[in-house]
Amino acid sequence: MGSLYTSELSRAVSESVAAALQRSFQGELRSASALGSGWSTSAELLNRNDSTERYFVKLSEPQAVSMFSAEFEGIQAMAESETVRVPAPICYGNTAERSFIVLEYLELGGIGNEAVYRDFGEKLAAMHRCSSGGRGYGWHRGNTIGSTPQLNTWMHSWADFFVENRLRYQLKLARSRQGGRLRNEDALLQRVHSVLQEHEIQHQVTPSLVHGDLWTGNVATLRNQNEVVIFDPATYYGDREVDLAMTELFGRLPRAFYQAYDASWPLPKGYREKRRVIYNLYHILNHGALFGGGYYDQAQSMIETILR
Repeated sequence: MGSLYTSELSRAVSESVAAALQRSFQGELRSASALGSGWSTSAELLNRNDSTERYFVKLSEPQAVSMFSAEFEGIQAMAESETVRVPAPICYGNTAERSFIVLEYLELGGIGNEAVYRDFGEKLAAMHRCSSGGRGYGWHRGNTIGSTPQLNTWMHSWADFFVENRLRYQLKLARSRQGGRLRNEDALLQRVHSVLQEHEIQHQVTPSLVHGDLWTGNVATLRNQNEVVIFDPATYYGDREVDLAMTELFGRLPRAFYQAYDASWPLPKGYREKRRVIYNLYHILNHGALFGGGYYDQAQSMIETILR
């Protein structure tokens, strides 16, 4: 497909890539398939002198550079764990026209068999063993979940962190979006804190490096390679169960993945019965903030389930 981007933007992105690679690079941005999200679009950056060299580029408004810098750092942290495959982060930046992040170009669309998903389960468990080094739960900066700000203030209590930085913030957004409170908010926060505090103490929960937005749409298999790749993170240090829960929110990964993960690091009692719905409530509330519609009705139903 032809280019939809100005030569000035192509030059600026190319200069950023050249600085990151520490070598000469002259590229041209070209439109890619209809990938992206509500706040970004995607493109390919092709080397004008070597058609075999190309990169994946996400673009957005200039002020979105902070979102791309946070995404870059999240992917970088996962890459440094040397566990699950992620697209190598190359650079990010902005111009007066656009902000951008440049990543390794990967051919997706492979058909993963049981062995591929067993390998992914083992590698995700290994990534989750990466800790925050005594800093607690959180991240060194805020980032985003979709385009919604995600608060990552460090806390030493997982129950406090999830109630304050995840649910309370989303409930505040819900009030501003729909002009009213969801029913039983206070009771919800009290119940969630109690359940997670009990979990934290009984199961000796420790902070794990998590992807943070691990729905099935952010998981793919590499074409012609027997490997799973994950992308578009909302990275922080939290309870590892948040990643497992989200893989079951919109669809579900193959059974081999869950079996291999549990064999590598079994999930504590109460995950499926109590905590999975708590962790996924955060994402449904966020979808309500982003898209409205029936997501708040779904959130209210989940709140009632948690309070039973």
